[in-house]
Amino acid sequence: MDWKPYITADPQVMHGAVCFRGTRIPVSVVLDNLAAGETAATILDEYPSLKAEHIPAAISYAADLARERIVPVPA
Repeated sequence: MDWKPYITADPQVMHGAVCFRGTRIPVSVVLDNLAAGETAATILDEYPSLKAEHIPAAISYAADLARERIVPVPA
């Protein structure tokens, strides 16, 4: 999955943390919840501004980070 349409880093939002586009939810929140065993459905219930496609986008972003030292994030 191409995560770039769903994920952004903007210095004006959450101090530049990597977040889901149009939200103030850091990608790390979803990844932390998945790592803790939460289901996608539970995460989506807890964060109503997220969409179903944000979950695989977060996983794809994490996979790119695992392969590369630097991953450019669109603004």
